Amino acid sequence: MTNLLQTWHDEHATFSRLLSVLEQQVNGFHAGEDPSYELMLDIVEYLRHYADQFHHPREDAAFARLLRRSPELRPQINRLVQEHRVIATAGEDLLSRLREIIVGAVQPKAAVETAAATYLIYYRHHIATEERDLLPRAQALLQADDWAAVDSAVPGGSDPLHTARYAALRREIASLG
Repeated sequence: MTNLLQTWHDEHATFSRLLSVLEQQVNGFHAGEDPSYELMLDIVEYLRHYADQFHHPREDAAFARLLRRSPELRPQINRLVQEHRVIATAGEDLLSRLREIIVGAVQPKAAVETAAATYLIYYRHHIATEERDLLPRAQALLQADDWAAVDSAVPGGSDPLHTARYAALRREIASLG
């Protein structure tokens, strides 16, 4: 139980750092600078691949178990599960725009900024809500059988952040301190 919760906290911290790097790039874009579109693409691809395919489904499984123990959490949990879908959709929109820019297509600045802002705002709010409200409740209420079910609900996948593909992301995270 503690390991899975610690993993979630650690992943949330990593995701938050990546969102900060993305925001720095978007701020540069807004100021008329040339951001690293490749870095932005790597961040969103990583978050879409790892978070949306492994992290969020594990949380969804934990939330389902948590509802069995504390049904009054239904409105809050339903909102968080919906946010997983919104984050995935917003991420796909931003990915599409970044991919088009990288291959030379012209994208309206406002459209790129809007897609990035939507993604950043939803993701940050989502992480903060989980950390503040749901993960402490999960720690207090879920029992060993619940955690075992959560752990087995989603096939394991190694975090690709530690592969050569994402070396630049690791350097950016390290530069944040």
